[in-house]
Amino acid sequence: MNITELTVHELQEKIKSKELTITEITKAYIERIQEKENAVQAFVTVRTEEAMKQAEEMQNKIEKGEIKGELAGIPIGIKDNICTKGIKTTCSSKMLENFVSPYDATVVEKLNDENMINLGKLNMDEFAMGGSTEYSYFKKTRNPWNLSKVPGGSSGGSAAAVAANLVPWALGSDTGGSIRQPASFCGVVGLKPTYGLVSRYGLVAFASSLDQIGPITKDVRDAAILLNIITGHDEKDTTSSDTQKVDYTKSLKNDVKGLKIGVPKEFFGEGINEEVKASLQGAIEKYKELGAEIEEFSLDISQYALAAYYIIACAEASSNLGRFDGIRYTYRTSEFKNLKEIYKKSRSEAFGPEVKRRIILGTYVLSSGYYDAYYKKAQQVRTLVMNEFNKGFKKYDVILTPTSPTVAFDIGSKSNNPLEMYLADICTVSVNVAGLPGISIPCGVDKEGMPIGMQLIGKKFSEETILNAAYTFEQAVKFRENHKPEFKS
Repeated sequence: MNITELTVHELQEKIKSKELTITEITKAYIERIQEKENAVQAFVTVRTEEAMKQAEEMQNKIEKGEIKGELAGIPIGIKDNICTKGIKTTCSSKMLENFVSPYDATVVEKLNDENMINLGKLNMDEFAMGGSTEYSYFKKTRNPWNLSKVPGGSSGGSAAAVAANLVPWALGSDTGGSIRQPASFCGVVGLKPTYGLVSRYGLVAFASSLDQIGPITKDVRDAAILLNIITGHDEKDTTSSDTQKVDYTKSLKNDVKGLKIGVPKEFFGEGINEEVKASLQGAIEKYKELGAEIEEFSLDISQYALAAYYIIACAEASSNLGRFDGIRYTYRTSEFKNLKEIYKKSRSEAFGPEVKRRIILGTYVLSSGYYDAYYKKAQQVRTLVMNEFNKGFKKYDVILTPTSPTVAFDIGSKSNNPLEMYLADICTVSVNVAGLPGISIPCGVDKEGMPIGMQLIGKKFSEETILNAAYTFEQAVKFRENHKPEFKS
């Protein structure tokens, strides 16, 4: 039995039947990290020694009956923009290279309440700005399916770690597709919850009206289990929704008979790779076999949503990143003559090129004389995008699209072309602009064996619907049984 290939719910069964102990599971993941991390480069901070010590203490307490809980001792990885008390939270930036958070994010508190074991902090694009994890200050994470390809971004470290079996599951954050796109590229499941369903307290902000924490897992059941843990109202987050607590695992009924699925023709047009289209068409046929009702319709928002997204996201980033000034807990330049030089040189030296690019763009669209022309108009377009989705959901339960227009691309092939990198987000950003839930699940591979992702979008707070639709498809095609990362170089 290869412990690290098991899903979390399979690990739970093995623990209950006493086939495995917490220490055996943690040891297996530590050995896997030692074996594969040099190739994948998924972690910024690895906590192998601390995790093993914690596992031994926890196993002892479990045997004495002092700790109970179905997830006690299960390891997890956490994206490095989610605050962890006493552990570095760097956002993969030189600006926060030595920052140790004095508090836990709300989601981390919830993981701690379940007595989970943090294996480490996972690599990402700097301050979550990017779609390939090539913009990290520390390292370039590689795709376990092919080490010459990107894992996607900005949660590339989280997706790569799950795909490579370095962690059983992980937390990521999604501002414009940063959970779903890397999940697609790495052949795993990535869920972006409805805006407000999961607390953002302790998530280092990129764009506050778009950011959302969510799970990256090996299968849909694990995504439902982790979503159960991290949801809930949080008084420390003013955007947190006070909705009724739901057990999302109960929604996994393996039945989509009568489910109405809308397929927007605009998401299958120019720019979408032919192999991606073919794989999605196969998925559509599979849903028909399973009894779902499929209909093509028009959702002509993608080109507008992308433009609106980058204006809103950059404007909010410009505002949020103003706090990193070289004065408090961040990097400070070593040579300066006055306060203005501290600000200027610290930010110039510590921010990477992509972060600078977005700050400049955001400052521009918020500036006097351009605010109405750009930022205000983008917010108006945001309302139009929401309205178009609302129209679609009057008729359909779920909207089906590709997650990404392509499979994972070669490292270095787009990093010098920001516009081409931005266009890669065309299938995912509208979900964040409208505050909707979306899930990416693998639906096939291309001729080179690289995973292709399918995105299922639901109306606000309809995670149960999209989880069941994803689960039913997953059970029918059994992607994980038929395809595994090969670590090609």
